[in-house]
This record gives sequence, C-alpha cells and structure tokens, in this order.
Amino acid sequence: MTERPQAPPLSPTAQKFVLHWGEMGTRWGINRTVAQIHALLFVSPRPLPADEIAVILAVARSNVSTSLRELQGWRIVRVVHVLGDRRDHFDCTKDVFEIFRIVSEERKRREIDPTLKLLAECVQEIKTNPAKDAYTLERLESMLDFLSAMTGLFEEVVRMPDSALKGMVKLRGKVITLLGTGRKKVS
Repeated sequence: MTERPQAPPLSPTAQKFVLHWGEMGTRWGINRTVAQIHALLFVSPRPLPADEIAVILAVARSNVSTSLRELQGWRIVRVVHVLGDRRDHFDCTKDVFEIFRIVSEERKRREIDPTLKLLAECVQEIKTNPAKDAYTLERLESMLDFLSAMTGLFEEVVRMPDSALKGMVKLRGKVITLLGTGRKKVS
C-alpha cells in the first residue's frame, strides 16, 4: 500500500477565511463543517480528495463525506477525477456570481416556495368564509402579494447575464436616486 502525501497546510489567511466562513455558515443555518469545506474548496487551487479535506480541517472523515453530499445537494460542489488517482476529488464553483445564483435559487426552492404555497392555501381557506377572519385574510394577502412580487424580481435578477448583474451591482445606490428616496409607510 502506498502512503498518500500529507495535505499542505493552509496559509494563515486561507485558514482565517475558512474559520470565518464556518462561523458565518452557522449564522446562516448551515453546519460549520459544511461551510468550512466550501470555503476550503473555494480557496484551493486544485480539487481535493475527502481524506485531504479531513486532514486539513482536522475533522472526521465521515463528517467530511456527509458535508460533501450536502454541498453536492446544493449544487455548489462537484466530483472530479484526477488522472492516476482512483479517489474522488471535489471542486466547487469559483465564480461568486454563480455561487450567489445557485445558493439563492436553492434557498428560494427550500424556503420561499413552500411559504408561498402555504400562504396561497391559507388565503383560499379563509376566502371560503371571509367573515370569520377578515383581518387575517388581509394580512396574509399582503404577505402573499409581497413575496410573489419579490419572487418575480428575484427570478429576473438570477436570469440576468453576469455583465448585466455586475452593472446592476455598480448602480445599487444610484437606483434610489433615480427612482426617488421617499419611503412609503407600510401599514
């Protein structure tokens, strides 16, 4: 049996980023190791096998396998093969705009779409007898209208070509100036 070379240590800057991304992941509702593996693959110049990821991050190999499956489910990590090595190696999307699109679409599918469905069902239930809960109907319709509008806007943004999205990002403060700064009070 041939011994595998040890994984190179992370630079202090890469280590700082990986640790921070793990902490941020927990705030976003993502397992720390999942977020750290994503960060590691993001800053890695080459695809990494699971056993090297486990060594670099000092986590159990089983935890790495579970985390990699989750990242593959999010579509931001993929398996790649390296000539002469039978192990699966893992790489992630490096384009930050593409990461934004993928993660946003996944969060929408997992969080917003079920909420829209539930809101629509609740509105329909109340409409069968609106006199019993007119106030709740008004509030739920307001939420449904808002989320539907924001979902439409979101879908337009994620379908934009990178060049248009980058241009929109550069315009972010100018849009308010262009459209006016007056805020309408929401009741």
